[in-house]
Amino acid sequence: MDIKNKNYEDSRKVINGIIVELFKNILTIEEKSLKDRGIKDLSITEIHVIEAIGIGNRKMMSEIADILEVTMGTLTIAMTKLEKKGYVVRKRDERDRRIVVCSLTRRGVLAEKIHRNFHDEMIDHLMVDLKLEEEPALIQALKNINAFFIREYGGKNDNKHNFYWKVCWRKDNRK
Repeated sequence: MDIKNKNYEDSRKVINGIIVELFKNILTIEEKSLKDRGIKDLSITEIHVIEAIGIGNRKMMSEIADILEVTMGTLTIAMTKLEKKGYVVRKRDERDRRIVVCSLTRRGVLAEKIHRNFHDEMIDHLMVDLKLEEEPALIQALKNINAFFIREYGGKNDNKHNFYWKVCWRKDNRK
């Protein structure tokens, strides 16, 4: 094996190790980070429901279920828990009582801001040593792995982190 091929294979091993460790740890790390920041009563699934609703938005249950790619029944269970914990409010539409509209309470807004801050810090740390000309290569590499997961395992490429959420739902539903 020539030196170029050896370097390529060594790089593949390092990248694989990093990705395996990252995927293995990221959900646990995110949940621990949120608990360290005072959000002790939410699962990763619940925080992503809050994220799907969004700050200052009112969304129909069906919209949230579509974003998260879960059934209305699954979402209803999560929303009931979040409502009891004081993070969300559900109201029936006055014109069409079949429609249920959801929004965040002050507590939900705070949780979403803390969660967003975690993501901002994560991206800041990822990009801290990148040179401007390296950013497109990183973005392309991340798009490539995302496309692989979508192609091989399903989901949509709509920048809603659907693959990530599916992993969260599976993890939380095993508890």
